[in-house]
Amino acid sequence: MDIETYRNYCLSKKGVSESFPFNEEVLVFKVLDKVFALGSVDAIPLKINLKCDPDKAIEYREKYSEVTPGFHMNKKHWNTVNFQGNIEDRVLKHFINHSYELVVSKMTKKNRELLKSLK
Repeated sequence: MDIETYRNYCLSKKGVSESFPFNEEVLVFKVLDKVFALGSVDAIPLKINLKCDPDKAIEYREKYSEVTPGFHMNKKHWNTVNFQGNIEDRVLKHFINHSYELVVSKMTKKNRELLKSLK
């Protein structure tokens, strides 16, 4: 998956915004105000940090050589995924969905209701 496909897929999700809060290189995607995906726009190959359930994080790391503990992140809760490796796009989208849904599930009830109300 290339960076534009990744970017468009993230932005297609409800309540998502993009920003460069750290510098001009690290693109961050948030659902409402919570980060669910980030990575360097200049990285070759494209590697993205995604939030992940701790048990699934271990499973994914064992199954895919392109999935490693989150670079500069809490290694228990984040994975770094090589998006230009051998993982199919449908699996990469599953990883993005999992990250997004995990972040949404940890939101307050008020924010989950706000997210549901967005079009």
